[in-house]
Amino acid sequence: MRELQAEASFITAENAAGAQRFPIRYPRAMRKLARSFYDRDTVIVARELLGKWLVHVHGGRERIGRIVEVEAYLGPHDLASHSSRGLTQRTRIMFGPPGHAYVYLIYGMHHCMNVVTEREGHGSAVLLRALEPVKKLEAKASGPGLLCRAMDITRHLNGHDLLSDDFFIAEPGHSMELRIAKGPRIGVDYARHWAARHLRFYLRGNPFVSRP
Repeated sequence: MRELQAEASFITAENAAGAQRFPIRYPRAMRKLARSFYDRDTVIVARELLGKWLVHVHGGRERIGRIVEVEAYLGPHDLASHSSRGLTQRTRIMFGPPGHAYVYLIYGMHHCMNVVTEREGHGSAVLLRALEPVKKLEAKASGPGLLCRAMDITRHLNGHDLLSDDFFIAEPGHSMELRIAKGPRIGVDYARHWAARHLRFYLRGNPFVSRP
C-alpha cells in the first residue's frame, strides 16, 4: 500500500484526561466534496461516489477507504427505501439537507452508513456497501455492516455533516479509469417491482466488493 504524503491539522477529542488536540494528516491532494456534489440526482451521486475516499478520524486515528460499491435509494416512491414509510424519527435525517450521514442499526447489531442526497425534504440517500483499504483500514469492509465496523461508524454519527473535518468524503487527488457495473440491490425482495431495479453500482473486477 502506498504511503500518503500529508499535511498536518488538528482535531479536538475527549478522553479520560479531558479534551486534547490530536494531530491528523490528510493527503495534500485530497479534496473534500462540496455540498453541491450531494445536491443532485441520487443515481448520479451514487455512481460518482465510486472511487472517492471515505475519511473518519476518531481518537486521533485516521482511517481512509476507497468507495467501491454503493446502492441508490430514490425517495418515498422507492419501496425499498426507508423514506417510503414517510417522515419518522428514524428517517428525519434522510429527509434533511444533502451531504449528511444517515446511520441506522439493523438486526440490533449492524450499522449501515448512507449519504443523504438531493434537496431537503426529498428523502433519498446512497448506501455505502464496500471499501477498498487506503490508510489504516485493517478490518474487512465488504458489506455495509462490516464497512461501519472497520471505519468505527456508529449511530453517534447519524446526522453528521459530511463537510466536517473528522468525517467526510473526498476526491483522492488522482484520476483513475473506473469500470462501473450495476445490478439489483441486495436484500430488498420485499420491494415488489423495485427489487429488480438496477440501483446497485460497483467497480467491476474490484476484489473488495461484497459480491460480484
